[in-house]
Amino acid sequence: MPKNITALRARSRELTKAHKMSIAGVAALGCCALAVTAAPSEAQSKTQAAPAASVPVKIGNQPAKAIKVSVTDQMAAQSLKAETIAAKQTAAVKQAPVRQAAAQPVQQRPAQQAASRSAARPQIQQQAAPTPKSYTNNLDGWIRQSLDIMHQKGIPGSYNGLYRNIMRESSGNPMAINLWDINAQNGIPSKGLLQVIQPTFTTYHVEGTSWNIYDPVANITAACNYAAHRYGSMDNVNSAY
Repeated sequence: MPKNITALRARSRELTKAHKMSIAGVAALGCCALAVTAAPSEAQSKTQAAPAASVPVKIGNQPAKAIKVSVTDQMAAQSLKAETIAAKQTAAVKQAPVRQAAAQPVQQRPAQQAASRSAARPQIQQQAAPTPKSYTNNLDGWIRQSLDIMHQKGIPGSYNGLYRNIMRESSGNPMAINLWDINAQNGIPSKGLLQVIQPTFTTYHVEGTSWNIYDPVANITAACNYAAHRYGSMDNVNSAY
């Protein structure tokens, strides 16, 4: 066999071995790519991936480019979530005093305003209702009660003037009645402490007193009101009037 043919066959066998090695290298690279594609996506689980070790691949007699494969680390994801929750809790604890401090003036403002308004308003002292004045149920008490009413109504008169005329007309008897004078003859007898006839009592009756002509206080105040209009005051009356 010629040497050239022998050399060509040897060359062919070397090329065939090289081709086989190349095909083996390409197949290994394809397997790595499939492994990378089958790995779970870390973007969906929101976890950090740790870089895998570089796997050297040779094509023929030459080394192939290193390929990095990402591998999911479940423990790293759980640790990251725990750290995130702890950070939120720490931030909430730090912000709580700030929120309370910010809310405190709002809570205190109504109380402060109410205190200011109450301090600005003058304290109004409630005056107790005056105790009703009491009078004795006798001539002295009747005269004094009549004088107080007369002073409220602007009717003049004095204690001595009333007492003097009462003693002359009825001797202090509130039930006294005259059945013999001209008034009695006309059918309208004089009655009471100051001997007042019914038409005069009705005309000069003082509001707030009884309508009974025999009532001592009502009789005195009506008679004094009549005397004030006719004589200026009961003090000016010294005889029958």
